[in-house]
Amino acid sequence: MSVDRKTFVFSDVARTNGAFVTDRRSLEVVRERIVAAIRTSVADAGADGVVVAMSGGLDSTLTTALAVEAVGNENVLGLGLPCHKTDAAHVNDARTLAEGMGIDYEEIQLRPLLEAFEGTVASELESESTSDASGRPDERTHAVGNAVARLRMVTAYYAANRQSRLVIGTANRSERLLGYFTKYGDGAADVYPLGDCYKTEVRALAKHIGIPRRIIGKEPTAGFWATQTDADELGARYDVIDPLLYRLVENDLPIEDAVADLRIDRETAREIESLYEATTHKRSTPPTPGIPDRGDDGTDSLR
Repeated sequence: MSVDRKTFVFSDVARTNGAFVTDRRSLEVVRERIVAAIRTSVADAGADGVVVAMSGGLDSTLTTALAVEAVGNENVLGLGLPCHKTDAAHVNDARTLAEGMGIDYEEIQLRPLLEAFEGTVASELESESTSDASGRPDERTHAVGNAVARLRMVTAYYAANRQSRLVIGTANRSERLLGYFTKYGDGAADVYPLGDCYKTEVRALAKHIGIPRRIIGKEPTAGFWATQTDADELGARYDVIDPLLYRLVENDLPIEDAVADLRIDRETAREIESLYEATTHKRSTPPTPGIPDRGDDGTDSLR
């Protein structure tokens, strides 16, 4: 297996603590590389700063902290973008964290936008939502959840356009490899500071730079519905997912060898592998027809 990597590459970082970057020395190198890359991206774009959508979770908190180090707290805008009642605790965390970092912070309630969307667009295109017998939300609920993620990114880019800033994405490598993000929602950004870091490494880096333990210890969730968690959606926790993905993607091992090496459930491993394969389109630039005599602009071709 292979994946096109267009974020920051840490191939030269020593891995003295196994496959993942978790020792202090290597984490410091990664920290310096990420901070320098954010600073360079802002300078190259001639931007005045960055915008980060803050969920109150680990990834967005770490991303914001690294952005502050890169460009200064006066040049970072945090956005709290709640949409559901269950977002209240998380947005309170985001607000507190933003205040602690000394950055500008704006909180915008997106519920009215979602209600307008459902009353105009969704009501015309979809039948009434139902749930299956397991209680898991149906496909329409997933589609609405994706719409919320895109409303958040519309808001972030509006702020960026109005204030000459870059939008900083918060997705990590584990999420990117599994397509665990909304295309053109939280998957849209100008820079992905954590894009080469597995979730295992995100946690280690967060501890290294002093992110509060209560944030590091939060159960990962995309916040699509009240009880949603990453583990439920992906079929396993990251301490299972990351070692498997590393072997499949970085080491290019066959699934049988990876399963034997890790001694994990074969069906779970197959499901994770299938997620990786099925979400290739999320990690690729949309293809063009490949008309002859046109210059290569870096996009994929339909040929």
